[in-house]
Amino acid sequence: QVHLVESGGGLVPAGGSLRLSCVASGRAVRTYGMGWFRQAPGKEREFVAGISWSGRSTSYPDSVKGRFTISRDNAKSTGYLQMDSLKPEDTAVYYCAANDVGYLEAVPTRYEYWGQGTQVTVSS
Repeated sequence: QVHLVESGGGLVPAGGSLRLSCVASGRAVRTYGMGWFRQAPGKEREFVAGISWSGRSTSYPDSVKGRFTISRDNAKSTGYLQMDSLKPEDTAVYYCAANDVGYLEAVPTRYEYWGQGTQVTVSS
């Protein structure tokens, strides 16, 4: 079992930056693949970044590539999502997720564990 807690969300003007954190607890946390998703009102949950258990592999959709950076510190059992050049369309609740297989995945159903979410609002 893995328990995830996100933090770092907030209100930021367009062009600004935020860094989200995801602290994980549980058995063998360092072996889990991790991902970040977001969900805006009335929309489906959307993949924004994924990272393998080792940190050597990452993936982003075109909508955030070059602006968002995912990383992890296994010694601290913490994952991060650095978000730069934020746009109003990035406004959503952001969720951290972890999976048992250790790979980065872009599909929500491939993650067994989820955090409670943190709100990110980008003003125009």
